[in-house]
Amino acid sequence: MTDLTKAKSEEEWRAVLSPEQFRILRQKGTERAGTGEYDKHYESGVYECAGCGTPIYKSDTKFKSGCGWPAFFDAIPGAVVRHEDHSFGMLRTEITCAACGGHLGHVFKGEGFPTPTDERHCVNSISLKFNTEN
Repeated sequence: MTDLTKAKSEEEWRAVLSPEQFRILRQKGTERAGTGEYDKHYESGVYECAGCGTPIYKSDTKFKSGCGWPAFFDAIPGAVVRHEDHSFGMLRTEITCAACGGHLGHVFKGEGFPTPTDERHCVNSISLKFNTEN
């Protein structure tokens, strides 16, 4: 996708996203823990941004964290952008789609999961769509 994707107006995003997708992707919301369709989803394929279709995560980077949201230990190179998030009186690392700026979730480090990066990308299911690999 191009930078033009980021340039969509609020009305254009509302026209292509469901109200819940808009709340999470464009307004930085969060779905309730344990409610997303990809939390316990472990098929082989690629998770793409639900807003623009950019590939974000490969299924082989997904792991069971028990947090209630899909967890990945790494994104496809260049697919996400990290931002400091000071909301809720704490410092977190927000991740957004590099192509459209859609909110995906947050990255947490040093939690002790046995992954190659020692990171947990805690992602809203509604921010993703899944495609099987060809």
